[in-house]
Amino acid sequence: MEKIFYSHGKLLLTAEYFVLDGADALAVPCKFGQTLKVSTGKKEGIVWESYDIEGNTWFTSYFTPEFIKEEPNNKPTNTLQILQKILHFVYQKKSNFFDKKALVCKTFLEFPRNWGLGSSSTLINNIASWANIDAYELLEKSFGGSGYDIASAQNSTPILYNRYGLPRTQAVSLDWEFTDRIFFVHRNKKQDSKEGIARYRKQVKNIEKLSEINNLTQEFLSASTIERLGNLIEKHEAIVSNYLNLKPIKEELFPDYPYAIKSLGAWGGDFFMVIGSEEEQDYFKKKGYNTILPFTKMVL
Repeated sequence: MEKIFYSHGKLLLTAEYFVLDGADALAVPCKFGQTLKVSTGKKEGIVWESYDIEGNTWFTSYFTPEFIKEEPNNKPTNTLQILQKILHFVYQKKSNFFDKKALVCKTFLEFPRNWGLGSSSTLINNIASWANIDAYELLEKSFGGSGYDIASAQNSTPILYNRYGLPRTQAVSLDWEFTDRIFFVHRNKKQDSKEGIARYRKQVKNIEKLSEINNLTQEFLSASTIERLGNLIEKHEAIVSNYLNLKPIKEELFPDYPYAIKSLGAWGGDFFMVIGSEEEQDYFKKKGYNTILPFTKMVL
């Protein structure tokens, strides 16, 4: 009998980096996610197949029971080692989970792998659901991070997320009547979030900044006009820029753009959020940024 697990992709709208130290973060699940299908195989162990959005196999391997039980590399450098580490943790939590089982596991992405919408977090959440273990703990033992992406994977509405103590998630409503003037643009490269986290960790923890971010997150939620949201975006970008000593994306790449632009998640790659009408999308297309999704086509 085939078992099917599904998780949503994610976007972090506020509190990038500061969420690591307990700031309230506004995150949204995406209309794109990843599916895990588990069925019975022909030989003991796991046949693993991963498919991209085009239906092409981008990874395949066979995991013997012995390989799953073997102590993994603490710093995995490829997909095989990463998956072994994930499956080994499942084995540690449930030593008989894979016993005498012949399995075929297939994963199916609904978005290109370089989009940064959570190919790793959706995988982690799906495997945790399959094994019935804590997804946050599995994330910590594998990729690390704040956990907001796991919270997004598990929810179908915008959320406020806080990782202080135990991860806490609150479903919220984004009562923005101006989503037709928001779109997301891909920067044409994927950012390694570990680099940004390392830069953030070099800074001295600032409680006042956490409070500022918390206030901004609440103001994002209650923004009643697109102009107000634009002002809040500029404030948020300035705080992160000053703290990390990095230029905001608008200053770095689009200084002549008339409206607000906000980095999402790790600065330097993946999607960024833009205020503007459909006409303004041409500005980015002329600069070679052709992957553009309106708010309503991206956010669940």
